[in-house]
Order: sequence, then C-alpha cells, then structure tokens
Amino acid sequence: MRWDALFDDLESQMAAGERLDLDSEITERARAEASAVELADRLRGSLGLAISVQLASGSTVEGTLSHAGSQALVLDEPRHQVLVPYASAVRYTGLSRLAVGEPSRVRQRLGLASALRALARDRAALAVIVSGGPTGETTFHGVIDRVGRDYLDLAVTGAGEERRAANVLQLATIPLSALAGIRSARTLGLPAHG
Repeated sequence: MRWDALFDDLESQMAAGERLDLDSEITERARAEASAVELADRLRGSLGLAISVQLASGSTVEGTLSHAGSQALVLDEPRHQVLVPYASAVRYTGLSRLAVGEPSRVRQRLGLASALRALARDRAALAVIVSGGPTGETTFHGVIDRVGRDYLDLAVTGAGEERRAANVLQLATIPLSALAGIRSARTLGLPAHG
C-alpha cells in the first residue's frame, strides 16, 4: 500500500467536498438575495435601456426606460412619453439583470397618485389608456381634473384640443385599477432617476 497515494486521494476527496459545500452555499445565498429583489429595483437597474412592456389590455409599449418609481415607470418613445403603472404590466422584455435599490425614502413614498396629481397640477394634455371594454382597451384624450385615492377624473376632449369648457365632451371617472397607461407629448415632469 502506498501511503502517499492514499493521503492524496483523501485530500482530493476532501477538497472536492469543500468545493461542493462552498458552491452550494453560494447558490443558496444568491437565491436568498434574489428573493429580496423587487421589480422596481430591476427596473432601476435597467434605466436607459430600450425595453418592451406588454400591458394586461393586450397592447405593447416600447421605449427607453427613463424613470422607475415605486408604482410606475416612464418610457420615452420617439415622440411621446408613456407612464405605465406596474399593476397594468404583464410582461417586460429587455431588462438588465442588475438591480438597484431606491436610496431615497421620499421617492419610496411617492406613488402613482403623486405622479397623477403632478399631471393634474400642470394641466397636461394626455392620452389616457384604460383597460377593459370590447377591444381590450380604450384611449381617452383630455386633462386630469382631480385625483382621488383610487380614481382620477378626466375632462375628456377631442385629440389635440385644449381643456376649455366648450371642448370638454364629458367628465370620465377612471379607477386607478383600470389605468393601463398615460401618453403625453411633453415631458411628464417626473424626476430624472439614475
């Protein structure tokens, strides 16, 4: 019996076992870390990338991700910006694997309603995309008059018309849960991020 060969074999087996244990521990830690990552963190890690978002209503919006808040994102299209509530998205493509946490406590508290109130304050002309109906979604043009806790009031006008009393066709109350997206020709006035 060769003692050197026996000890070399035992040492190799021990080293292989330690590598397997280490690999297993690394894999388990990676799983634990991944389970703590939120979608907004992944979206913040993808700022500046061209992504695609499929909406529950069936349509898809594509553009450069310019903002990822606590409840909504903003995509820059060639001629518009689109605000998409996370609740209306069913699939994302083009996201980075990078995750970036939100360091600002203030931004963590700012939700969809905060962005909508800023749009109402600015009297921004918008195209509001609502889920539901026979075609899967409906688009209303107008200006947000008021934002409640779980709804918004939209003064509906013709496309491209200013919000004047004579131009208002109806006042539509839209539950935020039905909101698929909001398209604006101008900057949405959300803070740049990243």
